[in-house]
Amino acid sequence: MDPERTEVSTLGEFGLIDHLTKNNEIRNASTIVTVGDDAAVMDYFGKQTVVTTDMLVEGIHFDLMYNPLKHLGYKSVIVNLSDVYAMNASPTQITMSIAFSNRFSVEALSEFYDGVYAACDKYNVDLVGGDTTSSQKGFIICVTALGEVAPDKYVTRSGAKKGDLVCVSGDLGGAFLGLTLLEREKKVFLETKGVQPDLENQDYIVGRLLKPEARRDIIDFFAEKQILPTAMIDISDGLSSELLHICKRSDVGCVLYEEKIPVNDMARQFAYKLELDPTACALSGGEDYELLFTINQKDYDAISMNTDVSIVGHITDKEDGSIIITKGGNKYPLTAQGWNALK
Repeated sequence: MDPERTEVSTLGEFGLIDHLTKNNEIRNASTIVTVGDDAAVMDYFGKQTVVTTDMLVEGIHFDLMYNPLKHLGYKSVIVNLSDVYAMNASPTQITMSIAFSNRFSVEALSEFYDGVYAACDKYNVDLVGGDTTSSQKGFIICVTALGEVAPDKYVTRSGAKKGDLVCVSGDLGGAFLGLTLLEREKKVFLETKGVQPDLENQDYIVGRLLKPEARRDIIDFFAEKQILPTAMIDISDGLSSELLHICKRSDVGCVLYEEKIPVNDMARQFAYKLELDPTACALSGGEDYELLFTINQKDYDAISMNTDVSIVGHITDKEDGSIIITKGGNKYPLTAQGWNALK
């Protein structure tokens, strides 16, 4: 038996909770009662509240063969904070619920929580509750994030209007390429005894998958420049899928320009090496956790000041449909081929 392994059964449920939350810190004035009671208490001092929940399931959303537990804890927080930022809100609290089999030791769960606390610290978020339970097989994570926003400043998917500019933060497709590389190396490792994985110094794309960041900087930029997007969504399922969500909810069409879609140079070259189309990776790859948003044309000068934002298209009438114009000038219907957790 591993001398450094502590069985969860030796602590019990409440002992485990005490162990995992013993270093929990309060960072927000809105947090009144935190972990340790039947429910948390928050007071938002007149601001509006946003709430979002995400589940991550082993074998569906992550593979522990190449997802370090600390990175997984970090990412499980980030994917929820990204949804809060997509509402133009600031995250303030999370709850963390986990179900795990007996193959997970106290040390393993502590490593996971190290990542959770690292994300909370970086994004100034309080962990205020959650639940732990047993799982017959595998690891299941459920995070709820709460945030605050000034009255009437929240942004939904349904406000895009004809003539609005379509913008995206950062670059796209890297996470999908990181997943492709890790899955390839996992296959080689399992099939060929003694062969060590070769990640080909592709730190950027691997990092985009294993340790994404939420775009708090973009929300801060909006506040600084007094920009209020007309619609917004985070990119978890691919650019095409998310843009079509906005078009459907806003009852509009769009034009997307392939040449404007931002793709990191390292990601582009690796896509070519794998004989993949970088544009297809950006459109359908997902897990980039960038922000896709629309703005009124009056905000063009202000948004142009941000070098980490790309204007990739514009909103049209619903009757004109949703199309993409290729680098060669051809027009095609924009289709959603993003990853589907339920297929």
